[in-house]
Amino acid sequence: MEGEEEVLEPMSPSAQYLSSSALSLTILGVLETEDPINVDDNMSLVTDLFLPINPRFSSIMVTNKKGVRKWKRVEVNVEDHLIVPTFPSEMSVDYYDECFNDYMSKIAMEQLPNHRPLWEIHILRYPTKNAAGNYIFKLHHSLGDGYSLMGALLSCLQRVDDPSVPLTFPSRQSRTGPGTRKVWLRRIPRFFTGLGHTAYDFGWSLFKSTLMKDDKSPIRSGMDGVEFRPIVMTTTTFSIAQLGQIKTKLNVTINDVITGIIALGSRMYMQKGDEESCKSKTTALVLLNTRATRGYKSVDEMIKPNSDMPWGNQFTFLHVPLPKLTQSELLNPLDFVKKAHRVIKRQRNSAAVYLTGQLLSFIQMVRGHEAAGRHIHATLKNTSLAISNMIGPVEQISFANQPCKGLYFIFTGSPQSVTITVISYVGKLRIIVTTEKGFIDQNKMKSCIEHAFEVIYNAALEV
Repeated sequence: MEGEEEVLEPMSPSAQYLSSSALSLTILGVLETEDPINVDDNMSLVTDLFLPINPRFSSIMVTNKKGVRKWKRVEVNVEDHLIVPTFPSEMSVDYYDECFNDYMSKIAMEQLPNHRPLWEIHILRYPTKNAAGNYIFKLHHSLGDGYSLMGALLSCLQRVDDPSVPLTFPSRQSRTGPGTRKVWLRRIPRFFTGLGHTAYDFGWSLFKSTLMKDDKSPIRSGMDGVEFRPIVMTTTTFSIAQLGQIKTKLNVTINDVITGIIALGSRMYMQKGDEESCKSKTTALVLLNTRATRGYKSVDEMIKPNSDMPWGNQFTFLHVPLPKLTQSELLNPLDFVKKAHRVIKRQRNSAAVYLTGQLLSFIQMVRGHEAAGRHIHATLKNTSLAISNMIGPVEQISFANQPCKGLYFIFTGSPQSVTITVISYVGKLRIIVTTEKGFIDQNKMKSCIEHAFEVIYNAALEV
């Protein structure tokens, strides 16, 4: 027993409730290659490069007699985790595109086996509309959040132009106003305003997580078991330079711009499906990394004791109500960005985010990780969509000496009919729309988001 205990490591509270019976979230990260994939090169790559990144990739979850979960190191048979599907040869790109989408839906619905480490790498060697080949990294969310797993992935990647030079990322410089020097004069009234905002935001967030559901609409079926249904996905790209123009014109953040575009696009889609739903109660759950960082740390730095950017799940969520789509809003599309900015800024500056995290810790401590998992499940289910975004490299990257044409991620297991993920890469912003198959027309949803970008961009240029 003593020797066994030495190989066990505690699981964080977040890792436990993200792998509960009520909630099991999985991240699918996709690397699109410019050239056909040579599978023979990948076995040693996984063994020598991927596995040593973090002990979690060589561990399974075990539960002791008291119900406490821990990580246990095990021997890894890489062949069990490296999967190369076979499709009919010499078919059209359209055919392989459909195969890729069906395959993504298939593995998204499948649970990772608990008897081995919670990750898989799927290699699709067939050309699609977007790439000559695709690597799909399937990782359970209990291993880490997007920041941790992106940091792990980046440790396997190199710059195409110069592998010896580190990757760089888009600037996250904060906005400053003309009254910066006199901020201290406003601290006292802001303190009391912050208390009011904290009470309101935390109370409303708790209410949304427990009692108040969004209305059923063309983007929210509200059915039980949505997380177990097939998915379909589609992607679109926007120019980061153009998004930056909107950001500068409105003096907001890129996050505000993205949220505003998605909110307007969602309302436009809803209007096409049901005119009355434009005024329905609809909320987006915006997922945020709580680390105060402007870029990624190396995995070695993240796993150090008392790291200021620790490995794991360090995220929270904000409830952002979607403005109703009235004729006035259509004439003033920038209101969607401005309203997103006000809500996100207020919530980020209140202590509600901190209190939400403390509430989850309290639920975990008093009622266990299953209860905490049920609380997050209800939080997701009661809203209409989730938005998660990541920053990616400015330079083109290569994996296994193969240049990557694109990269993106989705997360599955959420009880919502639509989730939207966003990532930047080489001057472009990729938006991925993942929807409940048969309920939402993903291509129409994508075109509505594209149209929302156009009208917001054109309106911003006129400011």
